Amino acid sequence: MEDQSFLDRMINHLRASCKYYTGYPKDLGHSRVVHFTSEREFVQLLHEGRPVVVAFTIRGNYTKHLDRVLEESAAEFYPHVKFVRVECPKYPGFCITRQKKEYPFIEIFHSPAQAAIQGRVVDPGITRYSVKVLPFNYDLSAYGFREFFKRHNIQSSDAK
Repeated sequence: MEDQSFLDRMINHLRASCKYYTGYPKDLGHSRVVHFTSEREFVQLLHEGRPVVVAFTIRGNYTKHLDRVLEESAAEFYPHVKFVRVECPKYPGFCITRQKKEYPFIEIFHSPAQAAIQGRVVDPGITRYSVKVLPFNYDLSAYGFREFFKRHNIQSSDAK
């Protein structure tokens, strides 16, 4: 009895080596998507200096598709870009500050820098930072993220 036919070996090789989504479920390993738990942890993530893609979501059929795209993209861009998923019903305060009415939506946070004007600060231990935030309006795929990063000169890999 033959182990595998030529066609089966070829298909298995393509599934293992194909960089683009072929419709077949990929083995991405453990999840690289960070689940939002607090604003403090989010700020610590920003201080790592890497771009952070934040998906603001609610439960629904479209969210299932979004979760698969986030998992695939997070695996592809790890460790250069962090992906965070915020469940807005659990953390309404954080989502309301974004002033959006339609869910889900994605924003890219990058280039944190200490704010030039600190303003009135009650606690001298508090430092204000400014972060660039860009709305994501490209194709919802790893390819869309790659093109977005190229267009906005956001480093998403070791290559410069």
